[in-house]
Amino acid sequence: MQELHDAPLAPLTTFRLGGPANRLLTATTDAEVIDAVREADATGTPLLIIGGGSNLVIGDKGFDGTALRIATRGVELRGTTLELAAGEVWTDAVARTVEAGLAGIECLAGIPGSAGATPIQNVGAYGQEVSATLTEVVAYDRRSGETVTLTNEECAFSYRHSRFKADPDRYVVLRVRFALQDAGGLSAPVKYAETARALGVAVGDRAPLATVRDTVLKLRAGKGMVLDPEDHDTWSAGSFFTNPILTDAEFAAFRARVRERLGEEVEPPAYPAGQGHTKTSAAWLIDKAGFTKGYGSGPARISTKHTLALTNRGGATTEDLLALAREVVAGVRAAFGITLVNEPVTVGVSL
Repeated sequence: MQELHDAPLAPLTTFRLGGPANRLLTATTDAEVIDAVREADATGTPLLIIGGGSNLVIGDKGFDGTALRIATRGVELRGTTLELAAGEVWTDAVARTVEAGLAGIECLAGIPGSAGATPIQNVGAYGQEVSATLTEVVAYDRRSGETVTLTNEECAFSYRHSRFKADPDRYVVLRVRFALQDAGGLSAPVKYAETARALGVAVGDRAPLATVRDTVLKLRAGKGMVLDPEDHDTWSAGSFFTNPILTDAEFAAFRARVRERLGEEVEPPAYPAGQGHTKTSAAWLIDKAGFTKGYGSGPARISTKHTLALTNRGGATTEDLLALAREVVAGVRAAFGITLVNEPVTVGVSL
């Protein structure tokens, strides 16, 4: 297991921000992951788990403890069953399933990060979430000191949330398992209107798997959501804020604020989110509060392609990024009475 001291962490994140860790371990097997976690727990050493680094905001002072980078590898396809080691690159795994003619995660193409992170955040995009196809998560339980297998139901998935996110210091994901579908080379039913329009099909229809994947990649790239080292719009964590889910009363108050601010004819985005709840669009809120694409004058700015992405234009610090995020949160709250919640995990800092 590789071990480095006073190791830079910024290169391990898609923001390219953050100070060093006292110690950085890189584990390439499940056994190495477990050994490193047990050692940290036995000695009371703070531990930071790093996968693809696409959902991390690390403070400029770095991390006073051990950072464990999970670089395990392994892809196993048995019929329609898929098992991935936690360190597998997610977008590569999606490509493998499309090549194998298996449907279920094709709309999650291009999402940066590792396979092991997907159940933590219940990663979703373009009408699909991993919770729809994930069957089991194999994890090391730091409380019991044992390796456990959690079913989909036990993962307690909800919108951008899970049991792992609710109790972040308990489980370390080792492997994820999925049940996919052989639909004769076709995708799962297309659920997202933007994707359907781009494909030229109706919502609920299927389309060729490779075409769906390629279409999603083009849509994501157009919003700066596919990693490109030459494109500063992709020096981000993707969507920085989650879409707010409001109670009926909260949505009514929000709707009134919208009409007061923008005019009686303006209707805010509204999507069903369970009984008594409505989801609205964080990107719409940010834009209508005055934070348009490219907003900012410093090294941290809103993406020129998507208002939901905060970006490092090169030379930014984490404090630059957080100052921008706080400005956006305060502006949206003042305009619409809604407090945005950051999606990336913060380390040593907070909004």
